[in-house]
Parts: sequence; structure tokens; C-alpha cells
Amino acid sequence: MSEEFEIRNKVAESGLVNFDLSTLLPKGERKGIDLKDFLFQEMILKEKDFREKVEAINVEEYSDCYVYIYNSVDTIIPLWAYFVLTAKITDVTRKIVFGSREDLEVLLMHNAIQTYDFEDMRGKRVLVKGCSDKEIPENAYIELVEQIKPLVKSLMFGEACSNVPIVKN
Repeated sequence: MSEEFEIRNKVAESGLVNFDLSTLLPKGERKGIDLKDFLFQEMILKEKDFREKVEAINVEEYSDCYVYIYNSVDTIIPLWAYFVLTAKITDVTRKIVFGSREDLEVLLMHNAIQTYDFEDMRGKRVLVKGCSDKEIPENAYIELVEQIKPLVKSLMFGEACSNVPIVKN
């Protein structure tokens, strides 16, 4: 091999900032609580039974977790029930939401994007990574563009070898 042959990383030399949205995903266990488990015959909310079942919850099971509360049966749940359940576990959890696991992830990514300091991207060429081994809610990409479009010189999506130009300022 010739001594003049040099391996160069043209992507690194280009000044391109690679941004992986999955790095903003909060770390921690996600747990769901199905309200049907607190209902009489999985159909009727009886206040006394409901309160007893909530009281029996081992709060340590939810320590440092992100929790989503959902109802997998077609039953009307009074709003006070959410208060009672949330009050029981809120002191040990990181976050509680009503909805699906996906709803929880959307909210967590929203909070992460809204609080992240993107200032180091100002005036730079930014490539948002297109593939991830973690599931990223689609809404996160929309919110990311809203946040960084005014800052960046250019915005691209995909991989360095094959990207889609989005914005040039």
C-alpha cells in the first residue's frame, strides 16, 4: 500500500452535526396500570372495593417508573378514581399519565424536546438520524423540526451516506 494513501472521514470533516433523537428518550422502566383490575367483575367501579384495591398496591413496584394508567374494558370511570390511584403512587413515580404506552412516550419526548438546549446547533448543518433501535414517536420528529429549524444552517434527515435535505437557511 502506498504511503500517500490516507483514509479520510469526509463526514467528520464536513462539520456535519449528527443528532440521534433517541438520546433524548428518558431512561427508566415503563409500567401500565389497567383500571379493569380495580373493578368489580371487571365491569363496575364500587368505591369501597376500588379504594381497598388501591390501598393494597405495593408502591415500591412503581418506584422510579414512568406509569401509564389505562382502561381496557368499556366502563365509565369517575374522575375521582384517577385522583385516588394517582395520589397513591405519585410520590414514588417519575411521571404518571392517562392513556396508552404510546401516549406516555409522546409526552416524555415532548418534555425532553421542550427542555433540551439546542443552541449548540445554531448555524450548523444538522443531520437527524433516521434509524434507531428504539421506537421514537412520530410527533417527536415534528416537534424537533419546530425547535431546530430557526437555528440551523441546514437540516437533513437520514444517514450521512443517503439523506433527505429538509431545510436550508
